Amino acid sequence: MEQLTLASAIVLGVVEGLTEFLPVSSTGHLIVAGSLLHYTGEQAKMFEIVIQTGAILAVLWEYRTRFVGVLRGLDSDPRARRFVVNLVIAFVPAAALGFLFGKAIKAHLFAPVPVAIAFVAGALVILWAERRQKTQPGAVRVASVDDMTSFDAFKVGCAQCFALIPGTSRSGATIIGGMLFGLSRTAATEFSFFLAVPTLFAATAYTLYKDGHLLQGSDLPLFGVGFVAAFVSAFACVRWLIRYVSHHDFVPFAWYRLVFGAVVLATAYTGIVRWA
Repeated sequence: MEQLTLASAIVLGVVEGLTEFLPVSSTGHLIVAGSLLHYTGEQAKMFEIVIQTGAILAVLWEYRTRFVGVLRGLDSDPRARRFVVNLVIAFVPAAALGFLFGKAIKAHLFAPVPVAIAFVAGALVILWAERRQKTQPGAVRVASVDDMTSFDAFKVGCAQCFALIPGTSRSGATIIGGMLFGLSRTAATEFSFFLAVPTLFAATAYTLYKDGHLLQGSDLPLFGVGFVAAFVSAFACVRWLIRYVSHHDFVPFAWYRLVFGAVVLATAYTGIVRWA
């Protein structure tokens, strides 16, 4: 394992920001990028958690009016209360499974080859889901996040559990899962953004509590660089994705996943790249 450099901090921050909210797996990309940059190990995992926070803050800033309105309306607005309840319901399944099995998953699946396999499997699911929505347009019954029921939120939360497998993609699992459960493409995408806030904040808080001793004062400047890079790139990505989903499907991301996974598997099999 090499020490984190300025260039690596910027690259990894940008990778996190650009991939956190796309259905391509930010964790998978960070594992592969970290392996190529020779930055792996426990400190690298801590760095990934820190820069995730930058991506979350990008969502909070983009939807600041919505979140402030929800907080102000908790006492008087039923829609605000339903929004918060739905987020809590959707958050619980993955949080529970992550708490129980997170350590085992990190020990056995946080490596480029398992990630590549998950990339390919996820791509096939996206292609199937998009084909289903085109052939069964009547399956869409929830036009916006405000129309979601508690059971809708629970189903999306169960879908998020698949994201515990690195390479699956948290946003991909929640967006595609939401579409399969009847949410419109826009509603599924926005709810995925909102659900990222409690999910990633909880992961960050838990990791800092458990492994905070790995973070040294000398690490803060480079961690800060990665944090800022993740915030800026995630902010740009969120704005772009909302415009994209109003007119396009996720098929290009599926083909990207197939190519990405195939390249990692091929280089690992042939020995062209010695993946860490």
